[in-house]
Amino acid sequence: MKRMLAGLFFALILLYNGEAHAEAKAFLLMEAETGRVLYESNASTPLPMASTTKVMTALLALEKGNLSDPVVTSRNAFGVPGTSIYLSQGETLTLEEMLYGLMLASGNDAAVAIAEHIGGTVEAFCRMMTERAAEIGCKDTVFSTPHGLPAANHHTTAYDLALITREALKNPVFREIVSTQRASIPWAGHDYNRVLTNKNKLLSSYPGAIGVKTGYTKAAGRCLVFAAQRDGMCLIGVVLNCPNWFDEAEALLNRGFDNWQQVTLLSQGEAVRRIPVENGQQEAVTVRAARDIAGPVPVNSWPDLIIDLPSTLPAGVERGQIVGAATLMDGGKPLVTVPLYADEASPEQNFRFWLERIIRTWQMAN
Repeated sequence: MKRMLAGLFFALILLYNGEAHAEAKAFLLMEAETGRVLYESNASTPLPMASTTKVMTALLALEKGNLSDPVVTSRNAFGVPGTSIYLSQGETLTLEEMLYGLMLASGNDAAVAIAEHIGGTVEAFCRMMTERAAEIGCKDTVFSTPHGLPAANHHTTAYDLALITREALKNPVFREIVSTQRASIPWAGHDYNRVLTNKNKLLSSYPGAIGVKTGYTKAAGRCLVFAAQRDGMCLIGVVLNCPNWFDEAEALLNRGFDNWQQVTLLSQGEAVRRIPVENGQQEAVTVRAARDIAGPVPVNSWPDLIIDLPSTLPAGVERGQIVGAATLMDGGKPLVTVPLYADEASPEQNFRFWLERIIRTWQMAN
């Protein structure tokens, strides 16, 4: 009895601390800047993902199309089942308006219209989606539809979906769309616009939430891709087949923000050191960081910074030339590596250089 009570007590502690996410068939929490996985379970298991598919649909549309492009609703788009923004056959909206219908109201009809506009056919667009996912680094993702309705060989993993979302959130238009709670777009044949309400409740309930996408089918269960930003740290989460999707998302985010912190060891453009130049017209050049060297580490810990630079540089170094690298390390593992560049040029010494030096020295002496 004592052993059983002790086990029950331990399980309750885990739940209280957000350690247990047994209700999700798979989950993952990732830091966006470095891609570091903070927490995961079954994150490499291929699963159906319902309308979270549309993260890839939107990303590809933004990369391949123009927001002002007119997108015509075909018969295929008009007839697609499931959630809809009620497009009429032949109705035309801009690509931007279609994207709001896709990501806020989860319009399957908008997904097909966008797919045909970008890819020519839905099948061609889905091949493009799968290829783009592979370029991002996805290993177990295949798209058979642009909307996520059940289809053979249509699956991803929590990890792959986080990678796709990480890439998408780099696009400022994508971030703007998925963080919008309410929008309106034209509605042909009506005296009023379509009003679109974002299905992601976290946008109104969780401080710092910035998106991203809900999804549900009987086969996939409740699926949610979410992201939030606090104190300079952006976290991306995925829960697949999770009945209490919003509660689980909040628990994961709380666990991440409570136990991890973003640290910056060097800022973009910050001087690292001066390096002597052998036989250069300038005796030494300043080396600077190409971008911020930042990453997530556990609270109350501090990472190491490894600087890889030569002791000297050869003459002829040019301004902007990459001469080394800095790596942020935590627990012996590299989190992020940033190039270091020379902020000054130092051409090789030549006759003119020495002549000018001799003249300056003579003038100073007299």
